[in-house]
Amino acid sequence: MDRVSAFDEPLRKLLGGATAKVMADHLDLHTVGDLLHHYPRRYEERGRLTALTDLPLDEHVTVVAQVADARVMMFNNGRGKRLEVTLTDGHGRLQLVFFGHGVYKPHKELLPGRRAMFAGKVSVFNRKMQLAHPTYQLLDVQDTDEAAEAVDAFAGRLLPIYPACKQLDSWRIAKAVDTVLPSAVEAVDPLPPALREGRGFASLPEALLKVHRPQTKADIALARDRLKWDEAFVLQVALARRRYADTQLPAAARRPRPGGLLDAFDAKLPFTLTEGQRKVSAEIFDDLATEHPMHRLLQGEVGSGKTMVALRAMLGVVDAGGQAAMLAPTEVLAQQHHRSITEMMGELAENWGLWREAPPQEGGDGRQPGMPGGSGQGTKVVLLTGSMGAAARRQALLDLVTGEAGIVIGTHALIEDKVKFHDLGLVVVDEQHRFGVEQRDALRSKGKQPPHLLVMTATPIPRTVAMTVFGDLETSVLDQLPAGRSPIASHVVPAKDKPHFLSRAWERVREEVENGHQAYVVCPRIGDDADDEPTGGKAAGKAASGKAGKAAAEEDGEKRPPLAVLDIAAQLAGGPLAGLRVEVLHGRMNPDDKDDVMRRFAAGQADVLVATTVIEVGVNVPNATAMVIMDADRFGVSQLHQLRGRVGRGSAPGLCLLVSEAHEASPARARLSAVASTLDGFELSRIDLEQRREGDVLGQAQSGVRSSLRMLTVIDDEEVIAAAREEAAAIVAADPDLEKLPELRTALDALLDKEREQYLDKG
Repeated sequence: MDRVSAFDEPLRKLLGGATAKVMADHLDLHTVGDLLHHYPRRYEERGRLTALTDLPLDEHVTVVAQVADARVMMFNNGRGKRLEVTLTDGHGRLQLVFFGHGVYKPHKELLPGRRAMFAGKVSVFNRKMQLAHPTYQLLDVQDTDEAAEAVDAFAGRLLPIYPACKQLDSWRIAKAVDTVLPSAVEAVDPLPPALREGRGFASLPEALLKVHRPQTKADIALARDRLKWDEAFVLQVALARRRYADTQLPAAARRPRPGGLLDAFDAKLPFTLTEGQRKVSAEIFDDLATEHPMHRLLQGEVGSGKTMVALRAMLGVVDAGGQAAMLAPTEVLAQQHHRSITEMMGELAENWGLWREAPPQEGGDGRQPGMPGGSGQGTKVVLLTGSMGAAARRQALLDLVTGEAGIVIGTHALIEDKVKFHDLGLVVVDEQHRFGVEQRDALRSKGKQPPHLLVMTATPIPRTVAMTVFGDLETSVLDQLPAGRSPIASHVVPAKDKPHFLSRAWERVREEVENGHQAYVVCPRIGDDADDEPTGGKAAGKAASGKAGKAAAEEDGEKRPPLAVLDIAAQLAGGPLAGLRVEVLHGRMNPDDKDDVMRRFAAGQADVLVATTVIEVGVNVPNATAMVIMDADRFGVSQLHQLRGRVGRGSAPGLCLLVSEAHEASPARARLSAVASTLDGFELSRIDLEQRREGDVLGQAQSGVRSSLRMLTVIDDEEVIAAAREEAAAIVAADPDLEKLPELRTALDALLDKEREQYLDKG
């Protein structure tokens, strides 16, 4: 067996089919290498109990604790039996509950004074923290073979606690790790020897052995330092190779024509660009003037004027004889962009009817898309979506292939094979996180040469995440809001604890409408058919399966389905908002109906719009001043920030009310409080990242595969990432194909599966 194949060995050969299947299905672990890189989340000291007061709600935890007392309770007129066990750490307490036939074994084993590891999901019942039907492993008895084996497995002073799941406890994962740990000596070390020695790192086999079975805390620190560096370095090498490859690609330089369309547009602007908009525009135009494709990420706060910057870039490319395409994630947003861009351009989007010959531009053929004769100038701006009628679609496709349309705004319909461009010079991707990599690449492949690329996001990204997730892109930041934007007040409405707060929320909506303004009400679900699966519905159903699960659900109360647009709209129209003009908007409506609703709302012909997150980005109605987000805890931090950005877009102040039934001590309520406490999107992005698993950072929208980050934390390890990026750039500059570093190349191949490799090769 060679060094590589040891890590590629399927787990089923060493652990057996049943255990391997659970690891594959629930932990995404398939090979020996996967399991060796499944590091402990933390370590417990054998003689020390876990602090029980700091356990997070709704998360699967593993704790070391001591039994304080245990008692059997009867319910349902004696037909049901429940075992309640109280654990202690000497300060706080945690309740365990077992039901039915599941009470007998723990009642016999969990005696007062016993110490054990317990694993389960933390919930609240009768205002007490509890684990319902947890699994456990005794640590202080050796009267059975199983118990003796458990003690042997944790003979060291430090007990590794692994990321686990309901189907596989931490201690069973530890036992599996023991089986494969001898293979650690076969690890291929990706670090060049000079780099490893220069930074004083342990070898990779030593780091793997010490991270899984440390004897001291110093062992843990040594292993973590090395493994963090590996993750940062190998990923940064991949991104450095991508950046290097970009510099080798040809592209047509797109320099705006003096006195052309861009100058005419700027001259007609009724306001002054912010300093940030001018600075970012200069960065973009410098990139567009080069003969290598621009790859730039434009991130900015909600309402910071990204669309204006993108439009100026598109007009500059049209000036230079090319075409520009903007890819939007939804039809509503594509239509909104088309409307707002044509409105901003005014007559410049209308005077498109005549061709004229112009002096050849670099990389062009002399034809200028949409440049009219006479004294007027402009370009045709077309919309292309999947729901357009056949005649309109044919005309749009003709305008693109002939070059008569200089600018096209569209959805995924732009990516279809039948869509051809005359000379695509710039691709603008709005809300990058909504698109898969293949979609971005498909549009970029439509240029005669690789077009320039501008990626936009209104979700602020910490610098470390930008270096990691968007490491192949240069970054521009718009952190300045245009003059005239109003502040937004945000408040959490605890609907379950204080129902009168919700009543007051609807009163505030009525007050805003009476003052001549409008409001949004956002719900997580549409509610129009059986396939409209509630968030968490399947999980709740699975958790409550079986007798024990059913009893636990009866005790704890199964989480209800998320609130739905159609239900809430009807309740509001017939109740607290009776008499107001209430409309609905969601993604499964007929596109023409969606457009009609948005037009009426924008024109002030509707008072309240009850919608899904289809309004999350791009919708701009300055007269809308209030937003009520139902079941706000079902949304992520960044999504709430995006939604909130739909109000306060005019001169009147905005109001955002976050309605939730989440428990006051839950992580969900903590997220909502964080959103309510600040309008700083960059601060919220840090909070969002801190509260998510690191594995979500390089999510499927970016790469198509699960994250490779297991040890590195992109918020806390900025110095590691920055240093790794610098080292990686130097190594790739000296040896782009890594011919002199076969171990690094091997590690890169192991880290990046075919989809990820394809992503990095394409960009």
